[in-house]
Amino acid sequence: MAQGTPIIEIENLSVAFGPKKVIDGLSFTVERGEILGVIGPSGSGKSVTLRAIIGLLPKAGGKVRVFGTDYDNLGPAGRRATERRWGVLFQQGALFSALTVLENIEFPMREHFSMSARMRREIARYKIDLVGLPPEAAHLYPSELSGGMIKRAALARALALDPEILFLDEPTAGLDPIGAARFDELVVSLRDMLGLTVYMVTHDLDSLAAACDRIVALGDGRLLKAGTMADMLASDDPWLNDYFKGPRARHLEKLDDGK
Repeated sequence: MAQGTPIIEIENLSVAFGPKKVIDGLSFTVERGEILGVIGPSGSGKSVTLRAIIGLLPKAGGKVRVFGTDYDNLGPAGRRATERRWGVLFQQGALFSALTVLENIEFPMREHFSMSARMRREIARYKIDLVGLPPEAAHLYPSELSGGMIKRAALARALALDPEILFLDEPTAGLDPIGAARFDELVVSLRDMLGLTVYMVTHDLDSLAAACDRIVALGDGRLLKAGTMADMLASDDPWLNDYFKGPRARHLEKLDDGK
C-alpha cells in the first residue's frame, strides 16, 4: 500500500506537438506503493503524460522527478540505470512478433545485464508463472496468443528486470469483463507481493474501483482532480459527474470505503 512518499513528482509539466500544447502546466505526485489510476476524456493527454514521464516524448516545460532525481538532468548512464527500475506495458502489448514469449521476456535482460542464457531462461520462466501464464506459453509467438495472454506476456516482460515502478497504458483495453477483472486482481496481487508502485492509464471504471488507491483526472492537458474514489464521487466537475455517475457507473455510488 501507499507509504506517503512521492516516487514520481510531476511539476508544471508541458508537452507540445508543434504550436499545440497537449499538456499544459500539469502537477501531481505518485506515492510509493500505491496504484494510481490516470483518467480523462480522449485527447486529454493521459498517454502523452506517461510517455513524457519515461522520456519517450520531449517536454516543453516543467520537471519530472523519479526516485527524487530530475530525469532530464541525468546523463546516458544515469538514465539507463533509472530505466532499469521501471517496467512499461503499452496498450497493445508491443511484443516483438518474431520472438516467442520466452524470448520477448528475455530481451530486456539481454539489453541490460550480462548473464548466462540459462539464467535468462530460468528468470523468464519464473515471470511467465508469476503472471499466470501456462508453461507451454513460453514457446508461442504473439500471433498464437489470445488478447488476455498477450497482456500477461507483455506484463511478464515489463517485470523482467524486477522494477520498482510499473507503468500500464490501458491494460484492460480489449479484454472481456472476466479477463479484465482477473487482470486487475493480478495487478493488485503483484503490487502487494513485489512492493510495486503502479501508474495505470485507464478508462475502465471497474479497474478504478477494484485496483486503484487514488485517481488523477485530466482534462485538456490539465489536472481536473486528484484523490480517492470518494473524492471523485463528491466532485461537482461536470465531466467527472458524467464519468462516475453516468448509467455505466451506478454501482460506484455505493462505494463508501474512501478508496
